[in-house]
Amino acid sequence: MEKKSNKILDQALPEENLLDWSKVQTNLKDTLGLQIYTSWLKNIKLLKEYNHYVILGVQTRFFRDWITSRYADKILDAIKKSKLSINRIEFKIQEENIDSKTVYSQSFNNNVAEIKDSVLNYNRLNPNLNFDNFIVGESNKLAYLSSKKICSQFSRYNPLFIYGGVGLGKTHLINSIGLELQKDNNVMFISAERFMYQFIKSIKKNEMVSFKDFFRKANVFIIDDIQFIRGKEGLQEEFFHTFNSLFDKSSQIVISSDRAPNKLDRVQDRIKSRLSGGLVVDIGTPEYELKLKILKKKITEFENTFKEYPNLNESVIDFLAKDSNSNIRELIGVFNRIVAFSKMSKKQLDVNDCKIILKDVYRNSKIITIEKIQNVTSNFYSLNLEEMLSQRRSRPLARPRQVAMYLAKKLTTRSLPEIGRKFANRDHTTVIHAVKTIEKLCQNTSEMKKNVEDIKSIILSD
Repeated sequence: MEKKSNKILDQALPEENLLDWSKVQTNLKDTLGLQIYTSWLKNIKLLKEYNHYVILGVQTRFFRDWITSRYADKILDAIKKSKLSINRIEFKIQEENIDSKTVYSQSFNNNVAEIKDSVLNYNRLNPNLNFDNFIVGESNKLAYLSSKKICSQFSRYNPLFIYGGVGLGKTHLINSIGLELQKDNNVMFISAERFMYQFIKSIKKNEMVSFKDFFRKANVFIIDDIQFIRGKEGLQEEFFHTFNSLFDKSSQIVISSDRAPNKLDRVQDRIKSRLSGGLVVDIGTPEYELKLKILKKKITEFENTFKEYPNLNESVIDFLAKDSNSNIRELIGVFNRIVAFSKMSKKQLDVNDCKIILKDVYRNSKIITIEKIQNVTSNFYSLNLEEMLSQRRSRPLARPRQVAMYLAKKLTTRSLPEIGRKFANRDHTTVIHAVKTIEKLCQNTSEMKKNVEDIKSIILSD
């Protein structure tokens, strides 16, 4: 008897009793806005409805994962407004009923041209980032030699994977490779973020045939900041097949990242295996000698451009090179700031002047982490850290959690999604709500303002 009743529950409802999906879509458009609706929800289809749940059709795995992680609860709420009995939704990937050969023959050339123009507008090789003006030191020597090597021994080391922190010269090197090889090869240079943009755009326009062909015809495929694909399953799927296609035809693949392949969390193991299979080299923090070379080169460039010396004595140059924890990009910014202050004050600055001007950059600056903020906040409110990060919503736990989120946004450079993940994988909208709530409370209640200032002082003084 029990099996029979379950079978009845799983029978699809007759058409005349089905949920009015158009009303649900109108509700979603009104609730979430036209932009989100058009980009992600417009093409969802109602495939089947049972007594207590519905099956919805989406175009691709990527769309399914994105919608599930961000909008599934909103969709269920909209459905329940039309039919209260529905308490669950499932997503099914629906293959488009389009003959790919027809799409290819009718619009292939136009689609490829559009992708090509779009990519070139954002990813032109920079002629100023070449091997000749790349300054070599101990920290980047291996990466430099490896980059030069693949230009003379094509696809022998495949892929070349260069990793290191922000502003250390990764993009300079991979751009140099592109400039060197573009004379005799079809070079594709693109950031991972731009690759994702073209991927999503091609899905929406049903141009995946053109997308695949465009990116897989390169002799040299250079992709910057590959860490951007972390957690994006659909994009990883496409990158994996693009990589294999290029590798199989012996195209040279060059990749940069802010971390080693095995440190790329939320990236498929098979992709990490491919990335580790070639030559992996890192660029380290610049040493004193390298920073000194860079500063002297910047002085020479300044003299050649403005026909005057930038008014910096040897002790200041030594201080900038020795006491800085900066990466190369920040070091150049520091140099520009000191020169600008020197020109505005019309005097030669000494080391003490530089310490005052650069107090936010050099050694005494503290690194604030989200973990530190969480620990200080939970201790301030006499809470266990696990309690504060739990899913419980009682005010004695929720308010300290919101304070910690607020301070994480104000005292770190982490993005909203990153902050949310540190708070037991909460959504970025939760972080936004927390920030707005605490800002309002600080304006209206002196007690909250004092608590936030006290916690902030503890964090900065530790």
